Amino acid sequence: MPERRKRTKRPRLSKRPLAALIADATVDCYNESEAVTGFFTMIEDHLEVPFAAVVLGVDVEVTGVELTEREEIVAVCVRGKQQQRIPICDLPLPSPPGGAPICL
Repeated sequence: MPERRKRTKRPRLSKRPLAALIADATVDCYNESEAVTGFFTMIEDHLEVPFAAVVLGVDVEVTGVELTEREEIVAVCVRGKQQQRIPICDLPLPSPPGGAPICL
């Protein structure tokens, strides 16, 4: 039987700060498309890149985020000469030094 890996817990924000972040990202948004753009802008403005991450057990460097034509927020992951875009919701995000953890 294969060895099971421990699941690492993601840091969580309490509901009040998370609600404030959501409100900031979606202020003046009138539909889902505008809300996605608001979240993307907030992430792009505040996420410090590059940073290391693990995707499917492989170490990668996240070099940025992009908003696709399908309005999906993706992280640009690089390993060597290879590059892959991964939905941001599928990527473990870092905690900023001395700040509140990022959790989407």
